[in-house]
Amino acid sequence: MKFQQVLLWFLRILAALIMVQSLFFKFSASEESVYIFTTVGMEPWGRIATGTAELIAAVLLLWPKTTVWGAVIAAGVMSGAIFFHVTSLGLVVKNDGGQLFIYALIVFVASLVLIWFNKEQILLLFKTNNSTT
Repeated sequence: MKFQQVLLWFLRILAALIMVQSLFFKFSASEESVYIFTTVGMEPWGRIATGTAELIAAVLLLWPKTTVWGAVIAAGVMSGAIFFHVTSLGLVVKNDGGQLFIYALIVFVASLVLIWFNKEQILLLFKTNNSTT
């Protein structure tokens, strides 16, 4: 197996694991999750929608034919998380030492790398749509 393939699988699994491990906290309405989504004005609907989007992204990331779409969803969700950390939550939430912010950055960067290496799937979609018009 080539280094690039190993790296891409590592990024897929890492991003999926980070998102999946957070699902328990979102779906069980843990105190920290409720605090976060209340602070940004999106409790409870934002917490549940974010958890659902992260679950879908994690599953798509692990299936090679849909990796790029999982990465697109994950990058979108994480860009929202990063935005709220920088604007209203702060980098450290409830004395977590910045762990949630760091996880969001890791998933965001991993997703961008996965999008880059799978961009032909996105380009093919646009090429197919343009050739039918």
